[in-house]
Amino acid sequence: MRAWVDGRMVDADEPAVSAFDHGLLTGDGVFETLKVYDGTVFAVRRHLERLAQSAGGLGLALGSADELRAVIDEVVAANAVGDGRVRVTVTGGPSPLGSDRGAAGPTTIVAAAPQAPWPDTTAVAVVPWPRNERGALAGLKTTSYGENVVALAWAKERGAGEAIFANLVGNLCEGTGSNVFVGIAGRLLTPPLSSGCLAGVTRALVVELTGAAEEDLPVDVLQDADEAFLTSTTREVQPIATVNGMSLPDTPGPLTQAAAESFTALVARDMDP
Repeated sequence: MRAWVDGRMVDADEPAVSAFDHGLLTGDGVFETLKVYDGTVFAVRRHLERLAQSAGGLGLALGSADELRAVIDEVVAANAVGDGRVRVTVTGGPSPLGSDRGAAGPTTIVAAAPQAPWPDTTAVAVVPWPRNERGALAGLKTTSYGENVVALAWAKERGAGEAIFANLVGNLCEGTGSNVFVGIAGRLLTPPLSSGCLAGVTRALVVELTGAAEEDLPVDVLQDADEAFLTSTTREVQPIATVNGMSLPDTPGPLTQAAAESFTALVARDMDP
């Protein structure tokens, strides 16, 4: 595999990033993962807009959207990715050994790889640690994923494939790399961005396609729902079968099926919605 690092294509195992890179040292970075369908990257505009928002939140400079689009296409072609994913990562660049950012400028990396399909359904577990919806990084897609690593490991120890966070006030927030939708009495609901959840690209598309309501929901609503599903770039729409070991009544339920079918139809008709 080959990756693009600061203007040059390198072999995946070739040293290309400084040992003093601030992304490595402190998690000072942002990223986007984009889905590749038959060699074409999906929803590039939306992903690059969110990358710019995240970078702005950290004060990181980005190349132009046109430049990044061209690099993304180059990397996908160089790796002959048919169905897979491509990731754009931008870090604070070489920096001192501390929280201060150096003056060298950002590091930009674009890498691509095949994507194994997700299971048809998944189990989730609500973790005991809250998301901080008032934190400096709330709503930004950053490389500071230590909290997610711990939460996902905790969930997997309990037989789940994704961890779910409440926020500080006990409302449903998000997964480690996914957004959450619940179906209750025929209504499709998802936490609002004010809950602290990431503004997922797939989440936004599903809201637009289905008219799902964005409402604050107590985290316990998840295990009491008629049906529920996760959304993410690589999962697309993935039904939730169990919550904390308890089965939901419908997997997939009618709202989940409708959302999945609508999303599949969108991909078929518009690769950059």
